[in-house]
Amino acid sequence: MEVVLDIIKVTLPALIVFLTVYYLFKQYMQQQMGLEQLKLRNKEASNVLPLKLQAYERLMLFCERIHPVKLALRLNHTELGGKELTNAMLIAIEQEFEHNLTQQIYISEQLWSIIRLAKNQIQHIISDSNGSTPTIVIENIQKIMEENKVDPLEYAKSAIRKEAQLLLQ
Repeated sequence: MEVVLDIIKVTLPALIVFLTVYYLFKQYMQQQMGLEQLKLRNKEASNVLPLKLQAYERLMLFCERIHPVKLALRLNHTELGGKELTNAMLIAIEQEFEHNLTQQIYISEQLWSIIRLAKNQIQHIISDSNGSTPTIVIENIQKIMEENKVDPLEYAKSAIRKEAQLLLQ
């Protein structure tokens, strides 16, 4: 019986020391893994930031390029009639949108929805601007844009600026 008691006297403190060291080592390793993950996240964030900023720049340029008046002036050729100009503008907007489609992975879903909505509203404005000549089409577009209380492209550009500013803070 004394032998068992002696074994317990030696084993119990050794077991307590072992469990304490095990617990402390486990805590230390978890803390080190957390630090490594934080370093990795910071490194990834520094690599992704330029891509996100480029996406905001490209979407801002997209909004500028699909502005109906600027688009009409860019596409207006002397041989185009009003209907041809309208169709060319709608095609150009769709091509610009497709060209910038991949930018959605770098921005929020809400901002992407705003961009899509602005594009659709601009296409609707262009579709509604019936005219027999390019000049009449452009005048009708300007009149429709003035009648709207909110310019969809200005709203989209404002949303882009706000989201980019949040990223840079």
